[in-house]
Amino acid sequence: MQRIPRLLLCLALPLMLNACARPTPVAGTAPPQTEASRTGELRIETVASGLEHPWAVALLPDGGFLVTERPGRLRRIYADGAVSAPLAGVPAVFAEGQGGLLDVVLDPGFAGNRRIWLSYAEPGPDDTAGTAVATASLGDAALSDLRVIYRQTPKLKGPNHFGSRIAFDGRGHVFISQGERNQKELAQDLEVLQGKLVRLKLDGGIPADNPFADGVGVRRTIWSYGHRNMQGMAVDPRSGRLWQSEHGPRGGDEINLPEAGKNYGWPVISDGMDYLTNRPYAETRGREAPGMERPYHVWAKSPALSGMAFLVGHPQSAWNDSLLLGALAGQSLIRLSLQGDRIVAEERLLTELHSRIRDVRVDSAGTVYVVTDESDGKLLRLTPPAIAEAL
Repeated sequence: MQRIPRLLLCLALPLMLNACARPTPVAGTAPPQTEASRTGELRIETVASGLEHPWAVALLPDGGFLVTERPGRLRRIYADGAVSAPLAGVPAVFAEGQGGLLDVVLDPGFAGNRRIWLSYAEPGPDDTAGTAVATASLGDAALSDLRVIYRQTPKLKGPNHFGSRIAFDGRGHVFISQGERNQKELAQDLEVLQGKLVRLKLDGGIPADNPFADGVGVRRTIWSYGHRNMQGMAVDPRSGRLWQSEHGPRGGDEINLPEAGKNYGWPVISDGMDYLTNRPYAETRGREAPGMERPYHVWAKSPALSGMAFLVGHPQSAWNDSLLLGALAGQSLIRLSLQGDRIVAEERLLTELHSRIRDVRVDSAGTVYVVTDESDGKLLRLTPPAIAEAL
């Protein structure tokens, strides 16, 4: 018997939703569009479009969304696809190259305090910049009570490798991923913050059990080091373990499960290519070195990994027990099937869209949301096939 294809894109009609009180939608945005599917196929809906290089999406309890645009704007998207004007009170950003307004996440206590967290490239003197993280109170049209929790120092010149994602471990800590600002030797220098994963208390303090908390001549905020450019990070709800992804040099994109005090090798070891010699690192430096960790999972050809999310706890879904990753150069959503912590299969989705998938999030019902990094970027809703339909 011929199997029905799992993904069928076709023409769609707008969703007809009841209007509710809200700011006037931005010109050029569209109501949600449904790309219908047959039984057993992935359902894709365009929630909103007209976004300028969206970088991250956060899911609000009321069914709406917050989306960052890299040039420095934060917008609210309502459940019916209406897009607000930019919210006021967003910090100034260095919006050159890969810099700008980056991640957005809800505070663990959002239901009571209405606070959100932002990561961004913060401008400094003499055209320098560095990754920063701030928290603020979310209002209808503006942010208030902005507090900068973290600043990467020293600030450096250059437009690349800022990272950055934010993740909470559920035990009163926040992890902040960063890049090495395209100055690769800094990733091994424990006196600077470039190329480091940092771990803080929610008020910005340093946990007493950080691996370098009692060190001299090291940054006490560091959790792990030897990272290149970490643009994906998520905590596995099943185990509480932190996973992160990072870009390799012309190959060698990695997934790691970063542990306290460990060195993840960059730029001493890599599965990518050396830009200067155009030869594999395996030939010039090697893939292994004493005291350095091999990647948990690695790609020979870079998909250019970005946002990351787990889809677990939904046994009715054909995607249950999956790790989802956005791919920029790979122009796809990567689904890794998991057995415990083991990666057992890979599937490339949304390749027909030819879009750079910048971020991915999963709601409590197992519905998936992605944003496409384009001048006319979109927020898409994906409903995975049910397990019975996929057989």
